[in-house]
Amino acid sequence: MTSADPSTPSGPRWNPAAVPPETPRVPTTRTMHGHEFRDDFEWLRDKDGPSVRDYLTAENAYAESLTEGLSDLRSAIVREIKDRTQETDLSVPNRLGDWWYFQRTREAQNYPVFCRVPAASTGDLGVDWTPPEVPVDSALAGEEVLLDCNELAADLPFFSLGAFQVTRDGRYLTYSVDDSGDERFDQYVKDLASERMLPDVLKGVFAGGFLTPDGSHLIYSVVDESWRPYEVRAHRLGGETTADQVLWNEPDVALWLGAEVSSDERYLIMDAGCSEYNETRILPLADLDRADSGAPRARVVIPRADRVLYEADPVDLLGTPYLMINHDAQAPNGELILVDVQAALDAASVAELRRAATVVLPASSQRRINGFMVNRTHLALSLRQDGLEKVGIVALADVAATVRGTPLPEPYEPFADEELYTAKISSMSPHSPVIGLGYISYVTPWRRFDYFPVSGDLTLRRQTPVLGGFRSEDYVARREWAVAPDGTRIPVSVLHRADLDMTVPHPILQYGYGSYEASSNPGFSIARLSLLDRGVVYVVAHIRGGGELGRDWYLQGKKLRKENTFTDFIAVTDYLSEQPWADHRRIVAEGGSAGGLLVGAVVNMAPEKYAGVLAVVPFVDPVTSISDPDLPLSALEWEEWGNPIEDPEVYRYMTGYSPYENVRAVDYPPIAAVTSLNDTRVLYVEPAKWVPQLRSLTTGDAPVMLRIEMDGGHGGGSGRYRRWEDAAWEFSFVLNCLGIHA
Repeated sequence: MTSADPSTPSGPRWNPAAVPPETPRVPTTRTMHGHEFRDDFEWLRDKDGPSVRDYLTAENAYAESLTEGLSDLRSAIVREIKDRTQETDLSVPNRLGDWWYFQRTREAQNYPVFCRVPAASTGDLGVDWTPPEVPVDSALAGEEVLLDCNELAADLPFFSLGAFQVTRDGRYLTYSVDDSGDERFDQYVKDLASERMLPDVLKGVFAGGFLTPDGSHLIYSVVDESWRPYEVRAHRLGGETTADQVLWNEPDVALWLGAEVSSDERYLIMDAGCSEYNETRILPLADLDRADSGAPRARVVIPRADRVLYEADPVDLLGTPYLMINHDAQAPNGELILVDVQAALDAASVAELRRAATVVLPASSQRRINGFMVNRTHLALSLRQDGLEKVGIVALADVAATVRGTPLPEPYEPFADEELYTAKISSMSPHSPVIGLGYISYVTPWRRFDYFPVSGDLTLRRQTPVLGGFRSEDYVARREWAVAPDGTRIPVSVLHRADLDMTVPHPILQYGYGSYEASSNPGFSIARLSLLDRGVVYVVAHIRGGGELGRDWYLQGKKLRKENTFTDFIAVTDYLSEQPWADHRRIVAEGGSAGGLLVGAVVNMAPEKYAGVLAVVPFVDPVTSISDPDLPLSALEWEEWGNPIEDPEVYRYMTGYSPYENVRAVDYPPIAAVTSLNDTRVLYVEPAKWVPQLRSLTTGDAPVMLRIEMDGGHGGGSGRYRRWEDAAWEFSFVLNCLGIHA
């Protein structure tokens, strides 16, 4: 398909016979800090009430009726996604121990099949660490199927795989399954030697359970009623779950608890944290086998009282054990240090710890240290610089030299091919001489590389195939800059077909997120090609509240500075409207989750600037949600938005921008809210209330609709074919708002 004719389009097409359901009003009043808010639709929170279910079903019926004229467009988009996707495909094999592990996907199947084949050990680095050539449509000699997710999902209304891990010796597999979308998983263990499932089944646990390297224990976490992981436990395989050890119980409702194995596989690293600070404890894995009673005692690295955000991992340098720590104490973008393990654990504060430390990579206002990984010979850094996520690699010998006063050489960056790209560390292990790296951009599908740091060889193992005649050179992506009302320059990513005439105006889909220091990194999307090939220019507004330009970029868009996020987005819209290639009459805003709050606030502030709004699982009633600590994740949100329960200023500020509370009598554009009944992160009730509130106050006749997945979670329905259909529904809404109907 070539780019669409940029001539004047027709308007949106909605079914004039579609009638929205009547929404009963049942007034309730929320009173806080002397302020009253009347809420007519809070009754929709009763998820299990038959009247609520009936109402949500009626909303779905209305959305389908309203958009029935778009069915051919939806079918065309699904067909385009399918035609560009290599449905029978496989991943690049990764070596663990004596096996190569990989995934297969097959045509007409929704989910992957996990497989493995034996690996050779000849002593030749190149031979032993070159993945086998796996045929797409037939099995390799000795290939074993470890887990067929299609079989697991066969009789389930929803399926999500939460964990998949095989021990390095290849003996045990553990995996977890969510069958409703509420992100509560059942964890299983399989003995791959005997092909039998073990009786060790953990019900209703969090997603990230894993086996210790020796396969003796299953480490898992459990959530409280507000869906917060609050306890880490150790289950000995073969033992009763009633005897599981509690390794950490975190009572602070504002902290999220997690665990992982250290890079050297000698310690369990547990962490409780929020967006502003954390506390890490390390526990020797050998202590899980202590004969004495009671839970083993983990040691704190930096106490939470210091309010430092950090990560710590044990490394061995020149025979001396160190903790490598990336922290933000007086270093908002991170500082990488080395501290003798015992000195680190004996330090009473971060100040004392830093006095005993060697600075490996100093703090910088231009470069953010996102994280790090190590193997036996090298350190790999995840860095953010120039608004991009990059990879830097340094020899551990050079890291060790910093202890003797030698400055660290500039990390080697393997990629710099495009103006806008994302580079990631995809795999790294102390048992592997290879560092797995990933590269993606707006116009380049995911590429998997193996980097051999000793030789410096960078080998492309695979690029995700895109069928249907796709060529990267048919599309272009570039960086532009808008200016916020306070003079701040905002990065803007612009993506379109290369053959688009940029001297005439074109329709725009403007996307934004801007929360939690999450960055909207350059990435490739097969589905998005259906927009680009119809002449749509795709724009990403890298607004404050995200992490694109470092820690300060995030801090300028949170709590009592949150409105910068919204005004930045509008400033980008205004910038686009001034460009000769942008049609100011045809700009649709899109955001999901906290990005749904963004577009909800923006459409209240400037409804006339947008031809439509797509809000996916939108967080549009934030004050109600985080004012109730019993609701999922509420207390964890206080570090992002502020605590409206205790702080009157926060309450006033949030009620001033909350999308639900600021709906007003103006001419709103077409709005589609998409949500899922079992979403535990943003409850369905938020968009379910927002939609009738919008309908009741809009002065125009543009439709407002709710589409709800009745068997899904935060990511919508399960299965790739269902996701294609969901993408087609959303894109057809966007295209219709832009006046494109084929």
